[in-house]
Parts: sequence; C-alpha cells; structure tokens
Amino acid sequence: MLRTLLLGALIVIVPLLAGCQPGGAPGTGTAAGGQGGGSDILMSILPLVLIFVVFYFLLIRPQQKKQKALKEMLSGVKRGDDIVTTSGMIGRVIKIDRDNNLLVEVAPNVRIKFMRSAVAEIVRRPEPARATGVDEEEEDVEPEDEQKDAGASPQRPENK
Repeated sequence: MLRTLLLGALIVIVPLLAGCQPGGAPGTGTAAGGQGGGSDILMSILPLVLIFVVFYFLLIRPQQKKQKALKEMLSGVKRGDDIVTTSGMIGRVIKIDRDNNLLVEVAPNVRIKFMRSAVAEIVRRPEPARATGVDEEEEDVEPEDEQKDAGASPQRPENK
C-alpha cells in the first residue's frame, strides 16, 4: 500500500519538477543568457535523485533485509532440523560437512546430499501436545462434524 502510494506520488511529482524552470516560461529567454545556470542543473538532477531515493526504499533496502535474513537462516541450520529445499524436497538434516554440504534424510534409509544454499526454509516441528486429560479425538472434532451429526435423522432399525 505504501509502495503504491509513494510510486504514485513519484509519478505525479517528477514531471512537475522537470517542467519547473526558473526564470519564466520555457520559451522565453532572459536578457543575460547565463543567469540561473546553476539552478537549472540542480532542477534537472533533482528528479533523478528523488527516483533513486524511492527505488532505494522500495526495492534495494527490502531486498538487502531479505538477503540478510536468508543468510542468518542458512547459518542457523543444524543437525536434526526439518528443512525444505529450493526444489521442494522435505527432509531432516542428518549431518553437516565441513564444506557446507548437508546430508538430508528424505525418507527412511534414503539420504541425499545438498548444498547449504539449497535450503529454502527451516520447518519448525510442532511442539508435542500437553497431557490435559482430554482425549485427542474429542479435540479434533470440527464444528461442522458436530452439526452434521446433530442434524442427521435417527437410524431406522433393520427389519429381520
């Protein structure tokens, strides 16, 4: 939302700044042709500076933050983590070599060696359920299932 707003403001402001020439209308000349030369250069460079500033805050800075977060995530991969690779394979890290290769178990007794840079995401394992004394089956019942069961007609006894 903010990016769209800033981009829209940039589209409106840059042509206005480019059209503003000091010293009167663009077609009229001044008596001393050299007056205002320094401000003309400033006014012609200002839109380019504004464009760079907007691009920095909309594109460059967020990309740098994303790369930094990815680098931290890759350095945090450790043995026992569940990972997703860039190709979509899901597995558990079994071993980390010195040359940044990971040995990943993708199925029982199926191990594949990946480069550390191939890790797209570390999947956090859900914490084990606490013992609350309530059966798990009762917790897993969805409200829709309860409504279906309540609205169902009673079963007819079988005729023998």
